[in-house]
Amino acid sequence: MPQVFRIGSYVVYFWANEGVPLEPVHVHVSQGIPSESATKIWITRKGKCLLCHNKSKIPPNTLKNITELSPDVVLHGF
Repeated sequence: MPQVFRIGSYVVYFWANEGVPLEPVHVHVSQGIPSESATKIWITRKGKCLLCHNKSKIPPNTLKNITELSPDVVLHGF
């Protein structure tokens, strides 16, 4: 499970070869460590985020902050 980046106590990651048939591009977000009940966010062709589900119950304001990060902010985190 490759970690893309961390935002405070939340980790953003993906699983390789997930689903049959393969699912569209997306990331998972959970607090602390990866979890089967992680929130799933689709990544659109235009690079925008679309919430698939919030199974990990991330507070709405925090989830909004995570999904609105610009690529510049993410890149500077590496």
